[in-house]
Amino acid sequence: MITLGIDCGTQSTKTIALDGETGAILASASKSYGLISGLPAGHLEQDPQEWIVALDETVEKVLNALGTRRQEVVGIGISGQQHGFVPLDLDGKVIRPAKLWCDTSTTSQCDEIRSHFGGREKLIALIGNDMLPGFTAPKILWMKQNEPENFKKLHRVLLPHDFLNFSLTGEMRMEYGDASGTALLEIKSKRWSQELCDFIDPSLYSQLPPLQSSKLASGTLLPQWLKKWGLNHPVTLSAGGGDNMMGAIGTGNIADGVVTASLGTSGTIYAFSSKPVIDPQGEIAAFCDSTEGWLPLLCTMNVTVATEAVAKMFQWNHQQLSAAIESVPPGADGLLFLPYLQGERTPNLPQASGTFHGLNLNNMSQAHLARATMEGVTLGMAYGLRRMKSLGINPQEIRLTGGGSKSAVWRQICADIFNCPVVALESAEGAALGGAIQSLSLCINQPISVLCEKLVRLDESTRAFPKNVAAYEGRLDQIISLTQDIY
Repeated sequence: MITLGIDCGTQSTKTIALDGETGAILASASKSYGLISGLPAGHLEQDPQEWIVALDETVEKVLNALGTRRQEVVGIGISGQQHGFVPLDLDGKVIRPAKLWCDTSTTSQCDEIRSHFGGREKLIALIGNDMLPGFTAPKILWMKQNEPENFKKLHRVLLPHDFLNFSLTGEMRMEYGDASGTALLEIKSKRWSQELCDFIDPSLYSQLPPLQSSKLASGTLLPQWLKKWGLNHPVTLSAGGGDNMMGAIGTGNIADGVVTASLGTSGTIYAFSSKPVIDPQGEIAAFCDSTEGWLPLLCTMNVTVATEAVAKMFQWNHQQLSAAIESVPPGADGLLFLPYLQGERTPNLPQASGTFHGLNLNNMSQAHLARATMEGVTLGMAYGLRRMKSLGINPQEIRLTGGGSKSAVWRQICADIFNCPVVALESAEGAALGGAIQSLSLCINQPISVLCEKLVRLDESTRAFPKNVAAYEGRLDQIISLTQDIY
């Protein structure tokens, strides 16, 4: 029995084929794409049709690689970048490009919503989260205020993974995990907030898709897709979820005590919780997970986007970047980097920019800049980890996923800055694996916990233990102080 896991990210879509018996990844494929160019600063958008094209191409490549075994594919699970606003009209057509999680153009709408409900504290009391530019709710208000003609056409609000589910099944639904990232869901009760919807627009509540358990199917593959992909039997789509929710499943983060850190375009740290974890300061997102639990989560906007920018600036490949970083001692000889290249979400600084601090003749080199960048983005994630610890999350081990987890030097930096053992997975793409496992659980009616125990595999050769903790003592406090001074 084979299930496909599809991860629709900001930079690419990836598809894997999982052997449900052996846990082997039988085939994989990815297709890259970019953002819409020429938009004003802070506006980050994509055409959802690009996701469909990428999904189609990568699924076809994986099925071709499976050969005759393609007929063993029984299910598909889709992971998608969170928060993206996909507006559909009455005919199910996309009205305008999707505003993405990293779009920071909605600061004024966040302020407006927060003010209406009496400030951050009262808003958190209502829905469990603060209103941040990355979330979906302010994007909807932005369209109403800036594109009224488009808003008049709005019939249904979907998120990226919901849109892909709809495109494959014809069904419009939303599960609790991804829904919790809209800032329209009351986290404790797992219900849409009528009050918040009514403030944005009286019609919005009816434009949100029905909520359903993450354990239920989103539908079955439409006949045209079965025909196109050469499948001669029904294929079930699981509920799917946001990339962090699927990443939690793909890293076995479905029980108390396990923490996952994703080193991707953005950086996330999240932990399973059997009860809601509400941050009164609103810095840690109070999300639901995709196993009927909760997923307190930190998100920073600048991780591999920063390290890749350094590699591009110096025309290095990944091996050259790692070698340069390893040539510099931990702490980069006093050089600090505030990694806010495209604003920041945690701390909430949508208009911030990047800063190197502490340059001198001893550390003004390419290698020092590279190391300071990698340390800076990791310290940014440590800011949120410290906050999570204050809310009762106590990591004993941090599981790394995402592209950055492939770097040995980065794994060691994480262990040192987080002051906790870290380990990567045999599969670096936890979200796609999570989608495949969720789908398998539905198809064979077996608990996700049982399947994770069997199929999620740590790569012990990647395990790193803290050994340079002293080099980073006080560095996070320095970054916080500098940030406060500048912003």
